[in-house]
Amino acid sequence: MTSNQVRSAITHIGTLTSRPQAFLIFFAYAGLWLIFDRRSVDWHAIATLATWAMTLFIQRAEHRDTQALHAKLDELVRAVGEADSETARIDNKEPEEIEAQRERKQEDG
Repeated sequence: MTSNQVRSAITHIGTLTSRPQAFLIFFAYAGLWLIFDRRSVDWHAIATLATWAMTLFIQRAEHRDTQALHAKLDELVRAVGEADSETARIDNKEPEEIEAQRERKQEDG
């Protein structure tokens, strides 16, 4: 696997954790844990599950906010019509590529 494929897979996994299906997996895991190994569910296990749940909630909220921001920016780009086409399609790039492009633009401008 190349580093681009690894970065792309990590980004994809991050996006998947913001989907409602991630919560279904969480509840299924917690339920199966209670069914098959109830004796091991102690305060540490509850803290672990709570941490996992909060991570999913935070990821979901952040993804929602990011998508809303992108939708607003896309509308502004369409309204202005003079935006750099490379910047307008930046959503499809990996975070490292976006950072590099921002650095180039800052050096040029």
